[in-house]
Order: sequence, then structure tokens, then C-alpha cells
Amino acid sequence: MKKVRARGLGIPFEGSTGEFNAITDVPGVTVGYSTVIHGVSARTGVTVVHPRGAKDHTPVYAGVHSFNGNGEMTGAAWIEEGGLLEGPIGITNTHSVGIVRDSIIAWQVKTDSLYQKWSCPVVAETADAWLNDMNGFHVNEEHVFQALESAKSGVIEEGNVGGGTGMLCYEFKGGTGTSSRKLPEKLGGWTVGALVQSNFGRRYQLTVAGVPVGQYFKDSAPFTNGENPFKQDDGSLIVIIATDAPLLPHQLKRVAKRAAIGMARTGSLGGNGSGDIFLAFSTANPQAAHGDAMGLSTIQALSNDHIDPILSSTAYATEEAIINAMIAAKDMEGHQGVVIKSLPHDGLVDVLRKYNRIEQ
Repeated sequence: MKKVRARGLGIPFEGSTGEFNAITDVPGVTVGYSTVIHGVSARTGVTVVHPRGAKDHTPVYAGVHSFNGNGEMTGAAWIEEGGLLEGPIGITNTHSVGIVRDSIIAWQVKTDSLYQKWSCPVVAETADAWLNDMNGFHVNEEHVFQALESAKSGVIEEGNVGGGTGMLCYEFKGGTGTSSRKLPEKLGGWTVGALVQSNFGRRYQLTVAGVPVGQYFKDSAPFTNGENPFKQDDGSLIVIIATDAPLLPHQLKRVAKRAAIGMARTGSLGGNGSGDIFLAFSTANPQAAHGDAMGLSTIQALSNDHIDPILSSTAYATEEAIINAMIAAKDMEGHQGVVIKSLPHDGLVDVLRKYNRIEQ
């Protein structure tokens, strides 16, 4: 059965999507998962993004932005310094960052895909400690290899999958979500795709298509009962942005910053305890890391006067990816009997109709 997505419920969003409405609309990008669910305490997993697919290890220009730094993204310092992303991106739970990082290196060695003699992989995290026993260390090398080797283009899963398996969002079930924007030819025809691991927000904040939806769903909020605006937001959000627009590292950092606007459009302002870290990369300029015998590269770069559509598309794609993660997520019972409910589709549609955001 085909899973319902936010647009399938009639929720209006700004902009036109690519064919799959996913980060995989950017040519070459593939996504793989390993979902770890067993017993009563394991509700976790691994998500992998290959910027150019699993068999093309050419570095990409990249930029990172920490909107609120109560979290981790390994390898970010080298991207900040060198402007290049050299290998796949991993996303998992907070206590599995180390094993995912080490396993990516082991896979690179095994597949002879190291760009140089050393590797500094990018691995990001959010904490799934409410549904998953993070201290049980349920992620192992086998799971990381599975995510790396199962990556594909086209339609990808959302909700309770991969690193997003045990995550919450606005005190509903959260997880993995994706979306894309395709610009018209007169604006360059570029594609922007977002993939999120959403694990943030308080119920009272939740906003969908400009409607204060969270105020209508107070009963099942596990932490705030939907009513305490001063309860600390201690979740996190990881956003990976991909584009085929030819952007330089400093421009990609600007793109990464715009993911915060997409987050805000869903209601959150970011909390002290939230790890909201965003990465953007461009698949253009494959020769940028190599150069000729003199070390010179001829590259293309979009002028800043033409970058606004990329920036706005990033915000819109991030917003929709977050909502898609919640729409796809299912109720989950996990560690110590904790039960987290998913966002009710029918109830959501009813609220949006009250505000004339969905046709009657």
C-alpha cells in the first residue's frame, strides 16, 4: 500500500517539487537505511546519504551551519575549513555516532573508496532515548554496512526508518522525512532536496501550513500536555540539503542556514537543549577537488544575484520534509513501555479546514 504523504492529505506547500519530492531528485544522490527494532528496547537505526551514489567517491563542495549546537556532527570542522565533503553522510542516535563513524571508514577501506589515505566521515545524531535504550548500543557495523549498501535513488521511505526510527517531533512520533523543490528553467532549473531526522519541538508550537495545529492536540503530549510554553525544547533536528546548482562552500553555508527557516515554519524556535545542525552540498563541479598538474581547477559558480530561489527552496523543502516525517510516522511503543502516538491524519485535516487551508 502506498503511504500517504503531506501533499496527499491536501496540505498546501510553497513551490513545485521534483519527480519524487525527495532529496533523491538531485541527480546522483542516493539514500539507504538500516532500521533496528527488536525486543522491547531497541528502536533505532542508521541513515546514509551518498552525495554521488555509493560508487562515485568524488568529493562535493559543502557547507555546515549549527543553529543550536547541543548535538554532534563529526567531520564538520574539516568541511568548515576545507569546503569539501569527502564520502557518505551517516545519521543515527546520539550514543551510536562512534560506531557509525568507524564503520563508514571500515566500509571505505573494504570498498577501496577512500578519497585519500585518511577519512573524517560526517556522522550526525539526534537522541532517541525515550523510545530506544541508547545505552544498549544496538547499532553495530552490520547495520551501517546495510545502510551504505542499500542506498538507492527514486522513492525512499519516511517515518519510522533508519536513524529516525525512535525519534519524536512536536511530541508526536517523528523520524525521517524528505522533500524537494524544482526551479523553473528561467530560474536555472536547479533542484534542491532536503532530508531530515526530526526529533524536536513542543506540542503547543506545532504549525502546519500556517495553522497553530498543536493547540488542538493537547491530550497525548507526553511532556507538556500541550500547554507549557516554557518547557525546554531538548530535542534535535538534522537537515541534509542537496542541490545540483553550482555553489561554492561559502554559498552552501548560506544555504544550510536557511534550513532554520524551514524549521521555524513548522513552529519551533529552537531550544537550549536542541541540537539543530544543518549541512548543504552541491553535486556540481566534480573536478573541484582535483585540479590540473598545477593544482588549478576550472569551476562554475552561481552568482549571488541568482541565489535567492535556492535559499527559499531550501526553507520550503525543509518545512515539508519535517511534516512528511510526521505524516509517515506510526505509533510506537518502546523502551520501558513508553508509547508515542503519531499525528492523526483525520484530525489534522479537520483543523486545517477550520482555517480554510484545505478545500472543503
